[in-house]
Amino acid sequence: MRVNPMRAGVERGEVQFGTWVNMVRSPAILTLLKAAGLDYARVDIEHSGPSIESIADMALLARALDFPIAVRPPRANREWITRLLDVGVWNIHCPQVENADQAREIVAATRYAPPGSRGMAGLGPATDFETTMTPTQRRAFANEQVFVTVMLETVGAFDHLDEIAAMDGIDALTLGPADLAQDMGVFGTPEQGPALDEKRDLILAAAKKHGKTVSMLVSSPEQARQWKDAGALLLVYQSDVEVMHTGFSQAMRMLRS
Repeated sequence: MRVNPMRAGVERGEVQFGTWVNMVRSPAILTLLKAAGLDYARVDIEHSGPSIESIADMALLARALDFPIAVRPPRANREWITRLLDVGVWNIHCPQVENADQAREIVAATRYAPPGSRGMAGLGPATDFETTMTPTQRRAFANEQVFVTVMLETVGAFDHLDEIAAMDGIDALTLGPADLAQDMGVFGTPEQGPALDEKRDLILAAAKKHGKTVSMLVSSPEQARQWKDAGALLLVYQSDVEVMHTGFSQAMRMLRS
């Protein structure tokens, strides 16, 4: 069975750069992103419309390329987590995590017993169809490869930050900047940036305290340096939509000038 390159990179202390994939459905986008020098892609199905078949095709190619994808499901519940893991996704990016009880449910759904209660599907993409390990060895290896990131997206969620960060099976912490800014009542105001940075600092402190990883969304080299220097190892630069829109807009302005 294959090793999860994202987890392996985190364990080596390496900074990894990815991007959101919100619109492109072709798995070939992963080959393009790898060729462009990225380390991973984060595929969104909370605010976008890929089918489980599209995700399965991407996951299969991701494993073959050693170019991992993380997937954000519409809900971080057992149904979605089970389907994503069984089609070969290693990395689950969990939205709207509000408290420790919810985090415990996520851990249980992502790991086989004894730490969890993940359902067993047998040979498939998640096992690379390999039979060199015993079933017990496959389950233990799978538990070691799964990587779970939780998103804190409300003010109330931060009341439980320390308990969530301390939990075995939660591997990385991040925030959802737009939803959190909305919940804080600062979205679109001059206070948004400083208010979110205060929450980012809390996440960084909790991660450092409990030995967890931090993921940050960045939109510029300056932001990337800021959060890399602060200790974040998983940095996501914009999205396929933003990069294409910016690139074509700039090209059209030059061509029409």
